[in-house]
Amino acid sequence: MRSSRRIFSRARLLDFLDELAETPGDKACSLYLPPHLPPAETEKSLKEFPIQPDISAELAELTSRSKTGAVIFWGPERKCLVLPPFPIVEKHFTRSLATEQLYSLLKHDYTIALVLVRLGSYAVGICHGEKLVSSKVGTGLVHGRHKKGGSSAHRFERHRDKQIEYFLTRVCQRAREQLEPKATALDFVVYGGARTTIQLLQKQCTFLGKLDKHTLPPLLDIPEPRQAVLETAVSRVWSSTLMEWQED
Repeated sequence: MRSSRRIFSRARLLDFLDELAETPGDKACSLYLPPHLPPAETEKSLKEFPIQPDISAELAELTSRSKTGAVIFWGPERKCLVLPPFPIVEKHFTRSLATEQLYSLLKHDYTIALVLVRLGSYAVGICHGEKLVSSKVGTGLVHGRHKKGGSSAHRFERHRDKQIEYFLTRVCQRAREQLEPKATALDFVVYGGARTTIQLLQKQCTFLGKLDKHTLPPLLDIPEPRQAVLETAVSRVWSSTLMEWQED
């Protein structure tokens, strides 16, 4: 069998699920797997499927790496795995192409906070569904690293550390201004930018640490946060990965 991997927008995956629901479901199965299941439990569940051992192992690996779980639709006509944008809540197996649970997950207009940060620039926003309802974008002065050694380099690094601290304090203030009024309505929080900078911000900003919300997988490959980058990030948050297997 050969496999293909595609990234689907919210609308495209909903269309795909409509197509799948019209596919003959004889001898087909569906499996919903929440994240963080023990590997042994996932492997046991996959034994319900008439799947080749190598493909079963691939499905188990893809599922174990997913922070949001996975949905498997497997039948004579279509054989696919969906890595959804939001967590699967409970495990469920049925001998049919059961698309309703995933369809419902995608149709719900979640309220999501986005915090994007790289040293020197940030963007904070809230989206309801795919609509960005509030945002704040800004910059701050943070010099690059000193390339030479000596005492001057140590002074420069101390000065740079102060710049970083001031910048992150400012980002925290903007995040609080944007997110605190809507904190109780938030369903998820997603961070984006450089991993080390995100970690520094989370450590320094106690407000973000108090947001008792599910954190979605971070967006670590975004460019410098700007308004257009923030808007693109909203679409990415709602995107799903579809893996499909077909006979050679």
